[in-house]
Amino acid sequence: MAGNPLTDPNWATEFTQTIVESIDKVRNRTTKPIVMIARGLVFGLLIAFLGVMALVLLLVGLSRGLINLLEWPFDHDSAVWMSHLIVGSLLVLLGAILMIKRQRKEGV
Repeated sequence: MAGNPLTDPNWATEFTQTIVESIDKVRNRTTKPIVMIARGLVFGLLIAFLGVMALVLLLVGLSRGLINLLEWPFDHDSAVWMSHLIVGSLLVLLGAILMIKRQRKEGV
């Protein structure tokens, strides 16, 4: 007889299991989606910041490498502005290519 807890030796474990299952259901419907959203937001921001930092370091390294390469035939001041001109031209060219490839809205 499951109705009498004094005669049923499994009553405590069944009751505990029922409570644990109920709490798990509530947690899976409330807390779990919030935790997943928070993790996605944190990891997304981390990836964005690290990506921007990597891009900046790449551009700085490219500029410094060009300056060092251009210092052989030219003086330092000329190598600096030529390096800036080359890196800037590459970025403008990349921007122009991306603008050409973007999707146009209909009727505009």
